[in-house]
Amino acid sequence: MKNVHQVAAALPPVEVLRDHCRALAMVDAIRIPEWEYREYSFDAHWAPGEEMASWRNGSGDDYSIVFCPAGVYIRGFDHESPVSPFASDDLRPWPGVVDDVPEVFRPQLEEMAFTLEDVPLITCCLWRTASDDGWRTGRAAYERDGSEQMFDLLVDRSPEAYAAWAATDEDAPPVPLEAVAHVFALRPLTERVVRALNPEVGLGDVQADLQEIGYPSE
Repeated sequence: MKNVHQVAAALPPVEVLRDHCRALAMVDAIRIPEWEYREYSFDAHWAPGEEMASWRNGSGDDYSIVFCPAGVYIRGFDHESPVSPFASDDLRPWPGVVDDVPEVFRPQLEEMAFTLEDVPLITCCLWRTASDDGWRTGRAAYERDGSEQMFDLLVDRSPEAYAAWAATDEDAPPVPLEAVAHVFALRPLTERVVRALNPEVGLGDVQADLQEIGYPSE
């Protein structure tokens, strides 16, 4: 079972991660027009000078990845993890999860959007400052921190991995690999690619999503 340390060793460079997060959000936006039912999202206008990639499974688990001038801050929360703040007496992050987060990421660590009634929603944490040569994480090594399931499509960034993940929804149609590969390469969308991913959606229907995600148009 992977924990956050194995994920940190496997994550790609910042720009590769950012591009892949945008691609995941774009595929989901086409396949699932209703925003509230999507798992992967990307907000290129999260805050001044900041972008945010996010994932949520609808069952209480989620992550947020904030791209900012200081670097990248990643927060993950598994609501069933034994290291959930809700499993501690003081409703605080478990020892070693956020103790070593650099001060430059204090605004992200204290972001109210990442809390529930003032309780931090965090069971694993990674970061990379603008001067770091790799991904960092805290000293804690909890095996059930939720990072394995949350970040699997950030570690294996292949169209095949996405298709296999999408296939776990028995009600969803098969995902065409060629169309997913097109989006994962951040190539400009075409009517054919969009219709391949969702016959009921056209290129004109995803213009707002293109702007929100910051997906390249040319």
